[in-house]
Amino acid sequence: MTRYIAFLRGVNLGKRTVKSAELKAAFEAMGFANVKTLLASGNVLFDAGSARGLKQKIEAGLEARFGFPVGTVLRPLDELTAMVAADPFKRQEGEDAKLHVLLFDAPIPSTLAPTGLPGDFDVAAVTAREIFCIFYRKPDGTYTGNSNFDLEKRLPKGTLVTMRNWNTILKALA
Repeated sequence: MTRYIAFLRGVNLGKRTVKSAELKAAFEAMGFANVKTLLASGNVLFDAGSARGLKQKIEAGLEARFGFPVGTVLRPLDELTAMVAADPFKRQEGEDAKLHVLLFDAPIPSTLAPTGLPGDFDVAAVTAREIFCIFYRKPDGTYTGNSNFDLEKRLPKGTLVTMRNWNTILKALA
């Protein structure tokens, strides 16, 4: 058995509300073991045997259960461990910055050259399936990146990506 985390795209946004208990029950009904939800933003830890067809099984099961499609980005927990060990931000999060990772379902399209936007956000690191971004605190207490971070507009249609706060990744490993 391998421990995985499913990062669900667009869950608990707008009318697409799914309670953690319902999400846990859905994963258990699909036959997964040791299911645990993490935060209320569509993060599910679980054990499964084979990775073959796993994403498709989850997406089909969630759509059947909740009545809407749920894009799923999967990572084995050992990949998250290696991600954290690589220390992509080379610094600690503080009051002046928020660290986020964009998790892609497939390798990042070669047409995308992820770079920061001066005065808005920085790209700390890029791997084959992740982009690590730093958003900075503005004088009014809000963070940069919210209005100008238009990465999805530059992606080929059908590209599945979801963003998580770096603390979510750390909590998944705790």
